[in-house]
Amino acid sequence: MVKNRDMNCPVARAAAIVGSRWTALIMRDLLLGESCRFQELQASIKGIAPNTLSDRLKMLEAANIVERRFYEEHPPRAEYVLTDKGRELGPIIEAMRVWGNKYPD
Repeated sequence: MVKNRDMNCPVARAAAIVGSRWTALIMRDLLLGESCRFQELQASIKGIAPNTLSDRLKMLEAANIVERRFYEEHPPRAEYVLTDKGRELGPIIEAMRVWGNKYPD
C-alpha cells in the first residue's frame, strides 16, 4: 500500500486507486459496458469474494470513479457506472491490456 508521505506524487495517487487488487478488473468490466450490476461483476471476475468486490466498489465510489444507481426499491438493487473521472482511466486500463497481450508470460 502507498505510504501517506508518497501521496503528493501523482503516480502514487493513481496507484492507490488502480493498484488495489481486483480494481483494474472491475474497471475493465465497467469500461466495456454502460453499467454493471454487482452479480454481473462477481460472475465476470473469477475468484473475487463478495465482500472484496463490495469494498472495492465502495472505494471507487468514495474516489468519485464509480457512481451507484438504484434500479429497484424493494429490495434495493444497484448498478454501477463510471463517472467522467472514471472514464478517464480508460487509457490506463487499455495500456495494461495491450502490455498484457504483448507479454503473456
